[in-house]
Amino acid sequence: MLNIRSSKMATLGQLLPTGSGAVLNSRTLLPSPFPSLTTTRVKMSIPATQASIVLPENRIILGCGSVGVDFLAAVASYPNPDDKIRSTSFQVQGGGNTGNALTCAARLGLTPRVISKVSNDSQGKGILEELEADGVDSSFIVVSDGGNSPFTYIIVDNQTKTRTCIHTPGYPPMIPTDLSQSNLFSSLDGAKLVYFDGRLHETAAVVAEEANRRGIPILIDAERKREGLDHLLSFASYVVCSTKFPQEWTEASSIPSALLSMLLRLPKVKFVIVTLGEDGCLMLQRTEMDNLDPEERDVDDLFEKLNQKKDTNATSPACISSNVAKLHAKGIGTISGKLLVGTAESIPQTELVDTTGAGDAFIGAVLYSICANMPPEKMLPFAAQVAAIKCRALGARAGLPHYTDPRLTPFLV
Repeated sequence: MLNIRSSKMATLGQLLPTGSGAVLNSRTLLPSPFPSLTTTRVKMSIPATQASIVLPENRIILGCGSVGVDFLAAVASYPNPDDKIRSTSFQVQGGGNTGNALTCAARLGLTPRVISKVSNDSQGKGILEELEADGVDSSFIVVSDGGNSPFTYIIVDNQTKTRTCIHTPGYPPMIPTDLSQSNLFSSLDGAKLVYFDGRLHETAAVVAEEANRRGIPILIDAERKREGLDHLLSFASYVVCSTKFPQEWTEASSIPSALLSMLLRLPKVKFVIVTLGEDGCLMLQRTEMDNLDPEERDVDDLFEKLNQKKDTNATSPACISSNVAKLHAKGIGTISGKLLVGTAESIPQTELVDTTGAGDAFIGAVLYSICANMPPEKMLPFAAQVAAIKCRALGARAGLPHYTDPRLTPFLV
């Protein structure tokens, strides 16, 4: 195997999975396919100027996890068994949770590096080219001789706005010995933050242990239970979860109680966020014991009170925060912290195209927010805005905004 470097390659718009029967012409480059209770609401009328945007001083982050190729076919409605239908549109883009989140972070102004593995096939070459084009350092990606790079078929239902994914893992899989000690050390040098999507768990464990030894904060994407995830979570400073994960992992009766249980079980974690799709997100932040509300608050009751504060007529993302208090979950325990409810943008149905990768976009924005020392009250609406912008285009990356996008200026100036 060799550690990457490629020169001129075909764009992803030309690539099809091995065995598809397509003929590739590597000399013909196609155009890129992706040219008290308080409420915080960001005013969206602030004028945008690139010069006024101040990027974080330390912008280097490292991600370890999946990269791949997504083959996206939009259809009028999802087919029944034995149906033969036509797509209404088709795109080929880079994919994989880590690849998507780091691409988002790069467009927001960070300097990401990525540890992963691809094959030296046409898909692998395209994966590397696209990451580099977006400013993601791919020099720590391992390229194997033979095998196949990861790819996913994604069917987007135009009627229900849902997507169905059929994933083919890369082969051979990445193992810890693929990553030399010198590359491990170099990848972490100067890093402000390390991100894991829960895949490549054996290699991820090695990277997490070294990051922990150096005192570099770690963010974990807890999408679902995976082999090795519990070990990774033991190093976490921050956790972002899918909707179902907190209750599946803790067996708590409600999401707020599950978040509290996670903070009790993971003493290093500063905050945990659960994304809730069109219902926004919920964050539980651990805080110091000073200036506590003297009364112990039931975390489920507090969640309901915060929800009642939502402005149902608002279209832009907002954050409703509790005061710092002793938060209690029956049968679980008590922590010092505050609960924050983040709302999602209300996207007109005519503008909603595809939710593929919305969670990755959210995480990319959270990575930026941590590097920029954004307070949670600003972080949650910002991440929701980035995810909403992404949903206006097909695929995980085509709609990802750059930091100069005027829709983001209120959060960045």
